[in-house]
Amino acid sequence: MSLTRPEFPRPAITIDDEVRHQTIDGFGFSTAFRRGELIRALPDERRREVLDLWFSREKGAGLTILRLGIGSAPAGSPYDEMVSIQPEDPGGPGAPPGYVWDGDDNGQVWLAKEAQRYGVERFFAVAWSAPGYMKDNGEDRNGGALLPEWRRAYADYLVAYTRFYAREGIRITDLGFANEPDWTAPHPSMRFTPSQAVEFVKVLGPLASGVRLVCCESLGWTEAKAYTAAIAADAEARRWVKVHTGHGYGTPVDSPLPTKLPTWMSEWNPNGSAWNESWYDGSGSDGYTVASAVHDALTLGDVSGYVYWLGASTGTTRALLRIDEEAGDYRVSKRLWALAAYGRFIRPGAVRIGAVAAKPSLKVCAFRNPDGSRVVEVLNTAMTPVTWEGVSEAAEVYLTDEDSSLESLPVRDGVVTFGPRALTTIVL
Repeated sequence: MSLTRPEFPRPAITIDDEVRHQTIDGFGFSTAFRRGELIRALPDERRREVLDLWFSREKGAGLTILRLGIGSAPAGSPYDEMVSIQPEDPGGPGAPPGYVWDGDDNGQVWLAKEAQRYGVERFFAVAWSAPGYMKDNGEDRNGGALLPEWRRAYADYLVAYTRFYAREGIRITDLGFANEPDWTAPHPSMRFTPSQAVEFVKVLGPLASGVRLVCCESLGWTEAKAYTAAIAADAEARRWVKVHTGHGYGTPVDSPLPTKLPTWMSEWNPNGSAWNESWYDGSGSDGYTVASAVHDALTLGDVSGYVYWLGASTGTTRALLRIDEEAGDYRVSKRLWALAAYGRFIRPGAVRIGAVAAKPSLKVCAFRNPDGSRVVEVLNTAMTPVTWEGVSEAAEVYLTDEDSSLESLPVRDGVVTFGPRALTTIVL
């Protein structure tokens, strides 16, 4: 006679506090290309509502990283072009600088000060290009490379930008000298190979004291690995770079970058040709798509920061919000609430801990915040509901789906139900 051990059902989710992964720096968005001017032009009440949607932990997403664009365009450039702090050639790389500071910086100083009032402390400034006179193609767009003789002047220029912000009471905490250096774009862009990035880091690093140097904002995540590896292989360069970054356009975040330093997915939004407010419609530009991308970046890429493109824009944008300039109003996409489910509850300094789902249809990740609270994010990819039993009645549960945007739900009889294609946030 043989005895068989009775089988007990596995819990839907198992959390393990002893398993520790990356520490979280935060979640945020970009305000580059003068998008802050759109918000500032809104009526007072609408402007405050937008700021609440971005930064408030009670009313919105509670985002904690603001990505600024360092301008490269000549003076008098129209909206959508970021004016440089040195719009004219001062007379060569060895000439005294001709910096111009208007205290506004394409509408970004105002927005940074507003963010600061909500408690934002991480300000990430990135240059899409050097001014055209510093480059071999003579313009700030269409790629081109930084001329070797301008390296020191360009480094001084970037440091000057951070000092102008310090004058306004805003500390630039993170500084990037290139954006998508592996792509020749029709908008402001500048090429750097991994080896060229290494050499420039050695110039900029010693000058940028008190600022975390960031490299290198590649078009895709796989492409970023070459830059990360090049920096890591050079003793002097790796002394200065503190954060490694990549974007999610060319290739998605599907594995960690080759470094033990913090990594950020620092720019991405989904494809699409229409404004989309849906949670799930199969378009690939809905809120569900963003929630899935954030989950993958956190769990597959071990990222510490996630920065969305853009916070707001106009027309057929895939930003979090759409601004109607004529009406002085705005619309909200479910993409905002997808990001909010993570940003509002997973706070800077949180550590990702072990989380395993019994069903492959559940995308699960868990975090312990600095205050000791635990946050569990569950994205049910199936078309049928799944239940998790044994949850504390004191847990806070928030639902995001087509009809709900972080709607608070009670825990009944210790059971939480994950609805089809829904994102559920549980705070323990």
